[in-house]
Amino acid sequence: MGSRKLTTMLAGGDRRSIGRSNEIVSMVLRRPQQLPELIGCLWSADAIVRMRAADAIEKISLQKADLLERYKADLLELMEGAQQQELRWHMALVIPRLPLTESEQKRAVASLRAYLNDRSSIVKTCALQGLADLSRVIPALRPPIKKLLEESSRTGTAAMRARARKLLSKEE
Repeated sequence: MGSRKLTTMLAGGDRRSIGRSNEIVSMVLRRPQQLPELIGCLWSADAIVRMRAADAIEKISLQKADLLERYKADLLELMEGAQQQELRWHMALVIPRLPLTESEQKRAVASLRAYLNDRSSIVKTCALQGLADLSRVIPALRPPIKKLLEESSRTGTAAMRARARKLLSKEE
């Protein structure tokens, strides 16, 4: 199956639909050799294809993050440069699930902190989640992230307040 096939499966409809991305997750988990094609879709000219590819990759990262390890440099670069909100919120969740070197961790934290200023509440909420996830593997991050979560639980958007409260309750 060529990338044109994956692109076709991801295309069409509007941004409120994930289309066939769940089907693609199952396909790629069964046949990981299709992953490079899916990764390539993150740079498609079509915003819907990019969004759905990011959705599929985020779902793959939940089940088999190790499949994405060889792409982490590209994914980190995408995280740093992405303007599309759907790419940002999915990368905010994917990157912390990958084994990162110290310099990659610093880059991820910098991007996630920048995402906290995004105009999208979903991007901000996913950035909180990503920072909390990273703080579990970077002990030095725990105190500042706990403070950020406490502040977000009071002053963030409704989604941020709810997520911050949930993340804080897991720490106790």
